[in-house]
Amino acid sequence: MLAVEIALLSDPGGRSSNEDACGHWHSDRYLCCVLADGAGGHGGGDVASRLVVQTLLTAFADAPGGDAAALVQLAHRANEALLARRQGDARLRDMHTTLVCLVIDFIDGRAHWVHAGDSRLYWFRQGRLRERTLDHSLVQGLLQAGVLTPEQARSHARRSELQSALGTRAEDLRIEATSDAALEPGDAFLLCSDGLWEFVDDEAMQEALRRSATAGAWVAALEQRVREGARGRATHDNFSALAVRLRSPEGEATTIVAPAAAPG
Repeated sequence: MLAVEIALLSDPGGRSSNEDACGHWHSDRYLCCVLADGAGGHGGGDVASRLVVQTLLTAFADAPGGDAAALVQLAHRANEALLARRQGDARLRDMHTTLVCLVIDFIDGRAHWVHAGDSRLYWFRQGRLRERTLDHSLVQGLLQAGVLTPEQARSHARRSELQSALGTRAEDLRIEATSDAALEPGDAFLLCSDGLWEFVDDEAMQEALRRSATAGAWVAALEQRVREGARGRATHDNFSALAVRLRSPEGEATTIVAPAAAPG
């Protein structure tokens, strides 16, 4: 049995509206976390991200459990809902969104996750990065081919050019899944949009985690890193984070939702 602490942050950054969305659902046994970063004219990005988060969380809550293959199917259902919403409003015909979703089974101590686009999941153990998702983007392909260094990729002019996102025909949609991961007390996860990881590299995430006693403190430290990195820019992207820290329960396993720092 595992217990969990959660903190969320979603901030418009240097823009007038926030097209990111995130949320979570939990029972005594399961936790489902979802984060999405939308795009599209006429407010379509906002509609896309919120619709996908709500659709996926509702579908999981209706039938909790399953494996990575089942989670991929839920992601496709969210994609179908998004495509249907686009058909109902011509102003939203270009909307799409990234997706990253994490499911944790507290009793079995296991997790699986899926993603599409360049919103990321990071998995930490003992304060060190163990694994992260790889973006479905042009720049990720150039990075893997050795054409770009990680620092060049982080600031590349075409870093937002995606090769997969929800709002795509099912036959063209690429959703990556991690089948099964055994967890330990002390493990931590971070789901975040590119507006955050653009300014916070892997080492900075690890350092902030090691220095933070709670999930809320970790998210607040990451927020500060983004604001420092974006200082002096005329504008910068929305940024969102959903942090999860696992621990051994004291008695019954409980879920603690810690508020993130207020925007500064």
